[in-house]
Amino acid sequence: MFSFTATYTDLYQLSMAQVYFKSETHLQDAVFDYYFRNNPFGGGYTIFAGLEDLLKSIESLRFSDADLAYLSQQNFSDDFLAYLKAFRFRGRIASVSEGDVVFPNQPVLRVEGTLIETQVIETLLLNLLNFQSLIATKACRMRWIAGDRALLDFGLRRAQAAGGYYATRAAFVGGMNATSNVVAGKDFNIPVAGTMAHSFVQSYDDELAAFRDFAKHRPDGCVLLVDTYDTLRSGVPNAITVAKEMQARGQQLQAIRLDSGDLAYLSRQSRELLDAAGLHAVKIAASNSLDEYVIKSLQEQGAAIDVYGVGTNLVIGKPDGALDGVYKLVYSNGKPRIKLSDSLEKVTLPHAKQVSRLTTAEGGWVGADVIGLSDDADVEVMHHPADPFKRMELGQLHQEPLLHEVMANGEISITLRSLAEIAEYCQQRFAKLPQEYKRFDNPHRYKVGLSTTLKQAQEALIKAHTA
Repeated sequence: MFSFTATYTDLYQLSMAQVYFKSETHLQDAVFDYYFRNNPFGGGYTIFAGLEDLLKSIESLRFSDADLAYLSQQNFSDDFLAYLKAFRFRGRIASVSEGDVVFPNQPVLRVEGTLIETQVIETLLLNLLNFQSLIATKACRMRWIAGDRALLDFGLRRAQAAGGYYATRAAFVGGMNATSNVVAGKDFNIPVAGTMAHSFVQSYDDELAAFRDFAKHRPDGCVLLVDTYDTLRSGVPNAITVAKEMQARGQQLQAIRLDSGDLAYLSRQSRELLDAAGLHAVKIAASNSLDEYVIKSLQEQGAAIDVYGVGTNLVIGKPDGALDGVYKLVYSNGKPRIKLSDSLEKVTLPHAKQVSRLTTAEGGWVGADVIGLSDDADVEVMHHPADPFKRMELGQLHQEPLLHEVMANGEISITLRSLAEIAEYCQQRFAKLPQEYKRFDNPHRYKVGLSTTLKQAQEALIKAHTA
């Protein structure tokens, strides 16, 4: 994990912080919500990722001497800089578990503390959670459509510089099996995988010699790239020759890789050639501008592909590029706070809140979450956030609280999980989501509503600020 200092932020966070400090309001209590307004990729859900990286970063967040020296050149006052030298986040954070499935306009994470400390961490929080949740969601879409076929992250070279590091982590949360990214594999204990470049084959006078050397010196997990010259008349036959030679040495060719051309056709023809040679165990990997839609098309065409290597479209979150997560003040100085908008759907929800997932007695998700005040008992009625005539009686539905304390007094208060455990949890939760929310085209809209007490509190504040 990268080491962040507290200047990993926007200037206006520190400008506001100095005003709070000078005005002696910096120690007032404050509560902020993190949420997002739209699911990415036109989909019906979002996978929440980046939480544990955020918690570790906040726990160790400091202004270094170099930070303070730089800030002194930006016209921050000496007394404020002296305060920042001793700055630590000492607040509380409640959050949805990393890897869970979440939906627009519901609090995913709540930050409580002093006004200054809750403000200073905003940019870091948005930066880590928005990006990783975007990429985890993209990966989950691919995992769903690929079924039990392996998915590999090959995207580091096309990522936005160091963003590729966290893209790999998030992609594993969402369902990737392995990565070509060595440093992320090392730091996050993600399996690493890779083949060879066309340049390796080109550097030899003939393809067969290239394959033989590679298999000789890298026999474990050996994958041969077969499309440098002619996939079916050269690449696959040469790979079969080397595979037979490896068998004679007691070794196993793991796979061949296709990286261009008609992947559905070439994979089927390659499978026939491999099977005819008795190489039923040799898998076929494919890459080349893949995304969930291309994978879906290949599956529908009956492609004989066992492993998909996904690069650019995964790690940049194409076509969206960003999750529109926001961080809004909902309570401070002993009072609920609200931001108004011409659109009622964009009016914020005041107070500290809890979000509950509605399930049947058997644990099945019914397609609705309810937001209530943090001290609400079981909610009896869920109200539409914008339409006053729409409501839902909750009856005997079970209400599963989603926000749980993860940090207290600035220290992580949960047992951190391995990335593999988070990824497994993601698939367990995703399996509970009904199919109509998973489809790519016109997914069903998941309901998110308000408790009666929360709706009344919001309406009272709207009236107070518009009277």
